Amino acid sequence: MKSIFEKQVREELIQRIEKLSDSSTALWGKMNVYQMIVHCIKTEEMYLRLKSYDRLFIGRIFGQMSLKSLVKDEKQFKQNEPTHPEFKIKDKGYISSVTTRWISLIRDFEDKKEADYQDFSHPFFGKMTKTQVGQYNYKHIDHHLRQFNV
Repeated sequence: MKSIFEKQVREELIQRIEKLSDSSTALWGKMNVYQMIVHCIKTEEMYLRLKSYDRLFIGRIFGQMSLKSLVKDEKQFKQNEPTHPEFKIKDKGYISSVTTRWISLIRDFEDKKEADYQDFSHPFFGKMTKTQVGQYNYKHIDHHLRQFNV
C-alpha cells in the first residue's frame, strides 16, 4: 500500500497538487479548493507533530476499529465522510498563498523516523504507528485530490 513516507509517492502527490488552480471545482463535498488545501495543511502539521488536537469522545469508542478498516487495503475513502471540527475550514482565499506550504510539508515527511511516531495520537483514531500514519495520510491526500479531479 502507498505511503507518504515513500519518495516516489510524495513526488506523485506534489505533481497532482501543482495541477490545482483557483478555478478547480469539487466533484463532491462542501469545500472549495482553497479550503481543501488549508484542511490538508492542518492535517500535515498534525502528522508531522507540529500541532496536536484533543481526542474526540466518539473516537475513543470507534477510532481504532475505523483505523484498521481504513488502512487494511487499497480501497479509497468514501465521499463526504465527517471531519474533526478543527479541520473544517471556512476561510476563503487564493491557492497561491497556501499551495507552497502544503508541498513543503509533504516534503518534510522524508526525514521522519519510526521513533517520531512512538507516542503519536490522532484526535479520532488514537495511537497510530508510522506505517499507519503513512498509509492513512496518503489515502487522505489522494481522496482530496480526486475530489478536485487531479
